[in-house]
Amino acid sequence: MTTSESAEPEPLYALFLGCTGAALAIIFTTLGASYGTAVSGIGIASMAVGRPEMIMKSIIPVVMAGIIAIYGLVVSVLIAGTINDNYTVENGYMHFGCGLAVGLPGLTAGIAIGIAGDAGVRGSAAQPRLFVGMILILIFAEVLALYGLIVAIYLFTK
Repeated sequence: MTTSESAEPEPLYALFLGCTGAALAIIFTTLGASYGTAVSGIGIASMAVGRPEMIMKSIIPVVMAGIIAIYGLVVSVLIAGTINDNYTVENGYMHFGCGLAVGLPGLTAGIAIGIAGDAGVRGSAAQPRLFVGMILILIFAEVLALYGLIVAIYLFTK
């Protein structure tokens, strides 16, 4: 008798945890990205009334918010790719943690990008020298989601 024949089958909640981790990764990051896009878009629309020549320059917060959703997509695809018949409870908990590790920072970074992007594009319309400062603030907000992606990938490789 081999060890695989005598081993107990893994409980079904192992798959649930892994699938939930994949779902949380994409759900939270897209929530953050959509909020950042919406709030920054409102600022861009308000700014464009008086300064239509700055529309393309002010689209940066929307692009940065969209990148956050890509982080969640990457982790979700990684997790979903490992779910198979030999999926263990340990993998389930680890992948659940991966989903939270990328999802929650992505949500909060999207909120930060939305708020800073809205104020930044409105401010840079009134004073163009604020543009570089806005970009720096957006980078610092984006890097919070990147930290979550790094942690999630590190957990995934364990």
